[in-house]
Amino acid sequence: MTLSKQLIILISVLFLMIFSVNFVISVNNMRSYLQIESEVHAQDTATSLGLSLSPYIGNETDPVMKTMMNTIFDMGYYKELKLVNVEGQPLVTLTNNTVFEDVPGWFIAMLPIETVMAKSEINTGWSIGGTIEVTINPGYAYLKLYQQAKSAFYYSLAAFIVSIILLVTVLRFILLPLKKINQLALAVSDGKYETIDQLPWTTEVRNVASSMNVMSKKIGEMMANLNAKLELLGKKLHLDDVTGLNKKTSFNTDMEQLLTEQTEAFIYLIKLDSLATMAKEKGSDAIDEFLRDCANSLKHAVANLPEEQASVYHFFGAEFALLVKGINLQQAEQIAKLLSLALTELGSKYQQSDIAHIGVTPFNPLGTTAGMLAAANEAFEKAKLIGANNYYIRAMDDQAKDVAEWKSLVFDVVDNDMYKVLFIDPIESFQTGQILMREAFIEVHDSDGLAVSIGTFVSIAEKFEKIIALDKGVISKVINYIEEQHIKHAIAVNVSTRTVKNSDFRSWLAMQLVQHQAIAAQLVFSLSAYAVAKDVHVYKEFIKFVHVHNAKVILKRFDASMSLETARALRPDYIRLARELGNDVCRDPGKQDFIEAMKEIGQLLDINVLAENIASEDDFVAIKLMGISGASRDGRQYQNKTVSNNCTV
Repeated sequence: MTLSKQLIILISVLFLMIFSVNFVISVNNMRSYLQIESEVHAQDTATSLGLSLSPYIGNETDPVMKTMMNTIFDMGYYKELKLVNVEGQPLVTLTNNTVFEDVPGWFIAMLPIETVMAKSEINTGWSIGGTIEVTINPGYAYLKLYQQAKSAFYYSLAAFIVSIILLVTVLRFILLPLKKINQLALAVSDGKYETIDQLPWTTEVRNVASSMNVMSKKIGEMMANLNAKLELLGKKLHLDDVTGLNKKTSFNTDMEQLLTEQTEAFIYLIKLDSLATMAKEKGSDAIDEFLRDCANSLKHAVANLPEEQASVYHFFGAEFALLVKGINLQQAEQIAKLLSLALTELGSKYQQSDIAHIGVTPFNPLGTTAGMLAAANEAFEKAKLIGANNYYIRAMDDQAKDVAEWKSLVFDVVDNDMYKVLFIDPIESFQTGQILMREAFIEVHDSDGLAVSIGTFVSIAEKFEKIIALDKGVISKVINYIEEQHIKHAIAVNVSTRTVKNSDFRSWLAMQLVQHQAIAAQLVFSLSAYAVAKDVHVYKEFIKFVHVHNAKVILKRFDASMSLETARALRPDYIRLARELGNDVCRDPGKQDFIEAMKEIGQLLDINVLAENIASEDDFVAIKLMGISGASRDGRQYQNKTVSNNCTV
């Protein structure tokens, strides 16, 4: 109940109590007054009438007495006027039994007025000639009392209504700052650190508003500092300390995301052949300078390309890589020539005629990152045979047949429901020790019964627009699994960008969530942080849609590539850190600082931060001590369950 309603009710109750007491006292006073007035009036009438009849009482048949009594009777509120002689025999009797129907019976019963009768002896000479009896009709008193009570009630009611209207108006004005304070508190909880510019004039409310402003500013500054810290830590984790280029982990992430895109790309593997010789002749500072010059040469060679199209990486030591998207074979060869020329110029600077070679391979959407790097390495070996600082481009594999076979497999599997849904990678809740969530993972076999690459299968399904049907099928199986097996933990379900954008899918999903409301909160829709960052508006609408139907959302593979502002605007229920951030965290202070910052941000934004596939017990214990919500273990690598003493946490 709002404060204004409470105040209105309180004041109304107080008004009712005061009015009731005053009303009862007023009515009783009026009744007493009318009672006394009736007694006085009856006695005055009896006395004055007795004096008036005194000259005529000697003749009991004198008509003047009746005339005089009629005159008085017609002018007053009398029930009865009675004249009796000395013997008690009535001489004149006038009666009026008028009943006032305007006065309800319950009013008469609650406020009884006694019938007043007064007597006066009539003297004739020195003797008593008779007695006049005057009885007042109480109906007139009841009528007057009832009218007065009604008037008092209606006037009080009008005053009450006017007072309430004024009270509501005043309270609306007085309590308006409280609404602003409430809106500010909600804004802070939503990650919007605003302030109240116009402070209220009421001292107490003004103090509260000022305190809220201070709190909002401090939290905003804290979030800004954490954001800056997170960005800095993210850059340190993804950028090589010597060259400033992205590390191999960034290359692996970009390759995974490239599998979901329908675009051509080429991978360039550059190895510095002369680095080992130079390391023997020069010191570490000179080698670092040489690596930086090499990085600058590679970046300069692709400087004309958009930043999002070409990315340069430093894997380790003498090994560099370049990933270029959206180019054909002819353009790939032009870039290779530019790289070769840049390396030749770099060699002349260091008096080295042959410092590196370049192996180039086309991106294969049906392959793996390791396989494509192996292909690029083969091309590098062939480039060494061609000449100094030269390159070799592997021929485009004949993938048309493979794609056709994959397409046939995808359509057959999806249309005939020939896949299994497994529930893998249990995430342990660090607060309860119970399973917090599992991930739904599909398993597909080819005609020979061999398991196929799910990444490739999903990529082909998305390319030929079968991914929506696949996602619908997986969600249906997950719903049935939760209900039939009475599962209590959450299940994460992957959904693709094409599925998220599809309006028919949303209508279907809304119907499913309404029909299965009891388990809606256990459905967690898993979205790639990389894909979300590319189309924030669409995913923001989808997350709102999911939350309206009581389901949840997790951003997976989260790293510094997504800004904190974007995550705050999306407000997912869970954030699952990229696998590289959790592994080897025990001995990497940079990763520890990153996870600590994410934990603090998650606490401020009410987002559960999770870690993925931790390989060693040391790392698992370290992450648990950091206080995030939970983590999963890497079942394929997790063997050593003993904790060493090498952890720096």
